[in-house]
Amino acid sequence: MTDQDLSSNYQGAFGKRIGFGKRPVLLMIDFVEAYFDRGCALFADVEDALASALRLQAAARDAGVPVIYTNVVYNKSVLNGGRFYQKSMTLHNFVEGSPMGAWPKGLVPREDELVISKQYPSAFFGTSLASTLTTLGVDTVIHTGVSTSGCVRATCVDCCSHGFIPIIVRDAVGDRHPAPHEANLFDMDAKYGDVVREAEVLTYLANLGKTA
Repeated sequence: MTDQDLSSNYQGAFGKRIGFGKRPVLLMIDFVEAYFDRGCALFADVEDALASALRLQAAARDAGVPVIYTNVVYNKSVLNGGRFYQKSMTLHNFVEGSPMGAWPKGLVPREDELVISKQYPSAFFGTSLASTLTTLGVDTVIHTGVSTSGCVRATCVDCCSHGFIPIIVRDAVGDRHPAPHEANLFDMDAKYGDVVREAEVLTYLANLGKTA
């Protein structure tokens, strides 16, 4: 099946746009040192995605939009790792105290910004994220982070399932290989949320800032 065949096949069944809501949050998913350290098995060469996310971070802060960060952290005995840890060959990099779990250069959460530590792919599973967003009156979750085929996708699906609008910023998410990256962007855009460019989100945030 060609790319054109694929688009034609999905057209009419999937791909409807939701659009931005009125009260967004910027979610920065698992931007940690492991994905930027060339000596780590998780290295994904996603510096461009981080740069895009940092521009969105600055715009969100200027507009008064909350910024939430996630990371993956296991206790030293890994009792909270479950099957996800059992399946993976790389999650030992996120045992508490590992330098691979630190924020990469340039990413510094403010003291008044929330960091959610998780043990599984979705930022919603086993965390307080959904309750927090509901309390804040949020209707839109702008997704950035790594990896597109893993924690970003899992978060997007749960975001949709919890009743929030998933906005996935193509420029600000990354994966270790273009094939799963593009396949999952296509699937998320078709079925769960809207995949958009950074420039569109920056315009949206700027307009929110004018009305704040």
